[in-house]
Amino acid sequence: MKTLHLLRHAKSAWDNPGVDDRDRELNARGQRDAPRMGAALAELIPPMTICSSPARRAQLTLEGLCAALPQLQSLPYQVDDVLYTFSVDRLWRWLAARADDYPDLFIIAHNPALTELVNELCGEHSVANLPTAGYVQLHLEIDRWRDLLQGCAHIHLRLFPKQLGQR
Repeated sequence: MKTLHLLRHAKSAWDNPGVDDRDRELNARGQRDAPRMGAALAELIPPMTICSSPARRAQLTLEGLCAALPQLQSLPYQVDDVLYTFSVDRLWRWLAARADDYPDLFIIAHNPALTELVNELCGEHSVANLPTAGYVQLHLEIDRWRDLLQGCAHIHLRLFPKQLGQR
């Protein structure tokens, strides 16, 4: 069995239309939600290596997680250009190419690719929209990443910032 941890980057700023999409920062809500999600996830999952989109908002989300979960700071993380995608097909191919010695993968990436990935892997419309800073843990009934197929997963855990209240 494989486990997939998916986190959509925290809310990004749109106040400067001249900034390239890859370079957008987090807005105030995103700056608040990333460490809150890190603190909540620290209570639910062990620290692990994270693979992230190179987009600035994804990198700042990772920094926010690390601020609340110091154990992450000592772990290596991977930035992969392929994760800067909005295409579920591209994300699916990236996952299928992962080494099988990784039983768990944690990805910080973008919508609509993440929402579509959850729904395709679960084989049903499980998530209407993975919100910014939203987290989903999928258990996949496969032994090799290359064996990904529609319907091979189920949602084990979902955690969205609005569930955290005013922590």
